[in-house]
Amino acid sequence: MVLKRRYGRVSAPRRTVLPMRHGLEISCGGAGVTATLLTELGELAERAGWDGVFFEDYLVYYEGVDPPTFDPWLLLATIAARTSRIRLGTTVTGLPRRRPAKLAREALTLDHLSAGRATVAVGVGDANDPGWAPLGETTDLKTRAAMLDEGLDVLLGLLAGERLHHRGAHYRADGVMLRPAAVQAHRVPVWVGGSTQAKAVLRRAARADGIVPYKLTDTADWADLTPDEVHDLVTTLPAARADGEPFDVAVGGRRRRPDERAERAYLRQIEQAGATWWLEFVKSGDPAAMRAAIERGPLR
Repeated sequence: MVLKRRYGRVSAPRRTVLPMRHGLEISCGGAGVTATLLTELGELAERAGWDGVFFEDYLVYYEGVDPPTFDPWLLLATIAARTSRIRLGTTVTGLPRRRPAKLAREALTLDHLSAGRATVAVGVGDANDPGWAPLGETTDLKTRAAMLDEGLDVLLGLLAGERLHHRGAHYRADGVMLRPAAVQAHRVPVWVGGSTQAKAVLRRAARADGIVPYKLTDTADWADLTPDEVHDLVTTLPAARADGEPFDVAVGGRRRRPDERAERAYLRQIEQAGATWWLEFVKSGDPAAMRAAIERGPLR
């Protein structure tokens, strides 16, 4: 892959480039998947040198007929008790079908169980998720977007330890404060996931602590963000979070390509462009294959 313009002497991201961390996105369900397997994979990830484990958040997994599906927060709590280093979170939780206060309480509890390693990523949710329409959840994008915008305000306020006063179309908080406060400075980091084609995603992310960007609104057709696109994304977002830490740009969400030389080159380029995380997807399937994908460790 040849870079056209920005990297090296021509120009650079406006933030200081830090070593990019490598995380795993793991399916929370699917044929052959058990809760025991998923917690074992979390432990294995730490031993294999990964920096984070992030579960998809589905009530009903999106492939198969009545597939096994497991709650990511309970899985993460179990993994937290068996690990000491890796960051733990979701990518992403569909906030419009969750009560923001309940999600905040879950994230704060995980933060304490993990000694400050929790992250929560939120988005509008996948309307094709079998756990939406069949359970009476709204699939209207405009409504879900409004719920996400308002719910994000509630979530950020509660995670920051504020005494929250909020009256909106969808949520209410009359002087609510959640205690104990987060172990982490300021709050449990909140990332916003979504397509970079949607301007609202960038607007929401700028209010939070990071972004989990996807290039296309139609996720059936995957396309990597190019290094130039990562650079452009970085320059539109805050350089730092409210606690002074770098604003997170968590790129990826696909399986590793067979050509590891080309993959390493791409990862070096997006790191230089300002990505703070690379997320490698582990698809549900044969447990041995899932273990092998994690045991090989990250491409650094």
